[in-house]
Amino acid sequence: MLEASSDLPADVAVLQAMIALQNEKLSIFETEIKERDYRIEKLEHQLAGLRRHRFGARSEALDQLELTLEEEEIARAVETPVAEDVSDTSSDTPKGKPKRKPLPDHLPRNDEILSPGNECSACGGSLKTLGEDVTEELEYVPGRFVVNRIIRPRMACSCCEAICQSPMPSRPIEKGRPGPGLLAHVLVNKYSDHLPLYRQSQIFERDGVDLDRSTLANWVGKSAALLEPLAEAIQRHVLSGGAIFADDTPVNMLSPGAGKTKTARLWAYARDERPWASQSPPAAFYRFSRDRKGGQPTEHLKDYTGWMHADGYSGFNELYRSGRIREVACMAHIRRKFVDVFKSQGSAIAEEAIKRIAALYGIEKEVRGQSPEDRAALRQEKSKPLLDDLESWLGTQLPKISGKSELAKAIRYALTRIKKLRPYLNHGSLEIDNNCAERSMRCVALGRKNWLFMGSEGGGKSAAIAYTLIETAKLNGVDPQAWLTDTLARIADHKITRIDELLPWCYAASAA
Repeated sequence: MLEASSDLPADVAVLQAMIALQNEKLSIFETEIKERDYRIEKLEHQLAGLRRHRFGARSEALDQLELTLEEEEIARAVETPVAEDVSDTSSDTPKGKPKRKPLPDHLPRNDEILSPGNECSACGGSLKTLGEDVTEELEYVPGRFVVNRIIRPRMACSCCEAICQSPMPSRPIEKGRPGPGLLAHVLVNKYSDHLPLYRQSQIFERDGVDLDRSTLANWVGKSAALLEPLAEAIQRHVLSGGAIFADDTPVNMLSPGAGKTKTARLWAYARDERPWASQSPPAAFYRFSRDRKGGQPTEHLKDYTGWMHADGYSGFNELYRSGRIREVACMAHIRRKFVDVFKSQGSAIAEEAIKRIAALYGIEKEVRGQSPEDRAALRQEKSKPLLDDLESWLGTQLPKISGKSELAKAIRYALTRIKKLRPYLNHGSLEIDNNCAERSMRCVALGRKNWLFMGSEGGGKSAAIAYTLIETAKLNGVDPQAWLTDTLARIADHKITRIDELLPWCYAASAA
């Protein structure tokens, strides 16, 4: 501490030496105080961010073992062979295989009789009934369960004794019990309404239907495998656009043997040309990976050429260096950093930056829905001067503040990213931000609060397929459950070369 002395020497030289020493100590203290101020500012900024972004208290304690088994069984369902049909309860079921419980008697039955006709296809003689095979299919009609009974009479020719019977129609899971509506209901519940399968099992039990979580997991895995070609068709559609939006988010994945989770990633790539009045339908596809290495997006986008809206993630740099993909930065990320500083510190400079950015977004509202040419012309006339002024103004503010402050970091980030945002001024088919991809990640952010983690890489892949289908349907204003019900009923017999006919916008057109 500085020492106060009431006994001052009369010698001027000694006094000057004392003053110099005190000034030196004062300078050291000022430096220490300034360092502490920077540290306090940084900690306050971090605390404000944590308070704003932290997850709320969980509404229920989830059973970790249930969730682990759920994800593992979904992944295993893709690899394991189809189980034999054990819809009857006969005693000759192979040992070790689960025996299906009979469907509840109280559920209404809808009988569908598939008759081979009255004449023998072999000789033309009349047919007589010998018996019939009854296959029960558990279906879900929104709000209630029903049992569809597919009845196939076995007929015998009265002349040549030939046996005739109609073949079984194709079903989503061969020799399985669920109908397409029930499978669609389970998928939408899990990946759109964020209900883990064990919780769905409890809900079904209240309706008097005993469906174990492991059974539902098997259905989800097999459904995802069946629908994978459709997800690949959506991916091809997204990558055929001239500009895409890209983002990723962390998800926890169980680490076998370690008893804990590690951080994996879900990637979203979206195409949405509605802001410039294009007739191409919007779509988004998702990919799962164990890590966030730059090789992941490089693999996902190996066949893509065009513009990409993204944040400043360095893993994309290899794509930009290839020359196939050109970068468009995101104004929303720039704005977010100033918002964080303003909320934590009340900075007037941050507030002014937010107002200037708001003016740019006001012009974007004006150009929305216009042709690319008109959008580019209006941006050159109105947005370019504002962006130039913002960049110049930020450059003049930076020397006035401490280089270690959070505000200085926000300004440096903005000055770096604005240079890579400028292509949107010249190209009307580009956007000012990457919010399209950010919105595509909302379903994952909400879901992981409920399912907490992926059980395996296979479970992550199934989730990516389901998100691709459900979120693309939502983007096109299509009810995902109605579309998936229709698609699952048709896809088994549909030619793979005509898979595009099952895309959600085709379903919407045919429904209309």
